[in-house]
Amino acid sequence: MIQNVYCVGRNYKLHAAELGNDVPDEPMIFLKPSHSVVRLEGQTLALPQNKGEVHYEGELVLRISRAYEPGAKVDDLVDQMALGIDFTLRDVQTGIKKKGHPWTAAKGFKNAAPVSGFIEFPGAEAAGSEDFTVHKNGKEVQRGNIKDMIFPLQEIVDYIGANYGLGEGDIIFTGTPAGVGPCASGDSFELYWGDRLLGSCVIG
Repeated sequence: MIQNVYCVGRNYKLHAAELGNDVPDEPMIFLKPSHSVVRLEGQTLALPQNKGEVHYEGELVLRISRAYEPGAKVDDLVDQMALGIDFTLRDVQTGIKKKGHPWTAAKGFKNAAPVSGFIEFPGAEAAGSEDFTVHKNGKEVQRGNIKDMIFPLQEIVDYIGANYGLGEGDIIFTGTPAGVGPCASGDSFELYWGDRLLGSCVIG
């Protein structure tokens, strides 16, 4: 059962640059409600279509298997991983950022955090030997590798664990690479770990 849903913002330099954002000095963490999580099983996902542009952000997702303690290694804390999409109401986010309001309205709506089936986590070093990709309507639109992260996986779990706590069932969206963009009703998405298809959906 999924507990807390932590997300890391601006964790790839090229993605920060494409949105005109500064690169953070420490991990930028926000939360999504657990009710925003849904399994990617090829189904049609209903997303808000009346609040401006909806953007896709493909990400590696980690599952925490036990409680965090200082000094814990990411390879011991994480037992499984998946790929997910951090759907974002971009126009809403732009408005609330200007007001200094929380991001929940832009990031926490129903179906905002679809996740593929989980697979065994091979360890941080081995995970860096494989790219993940997002395909929109059959065309690759994002390609990421954890080696390109600003804050590596160990630093992410240390930061979240020390500041907020981590326990069994928590998941972490680790940030999105460059290539995010809008999606509309009828668009299809497929998420690949290397050549392995982990999940897909159609936007309703």
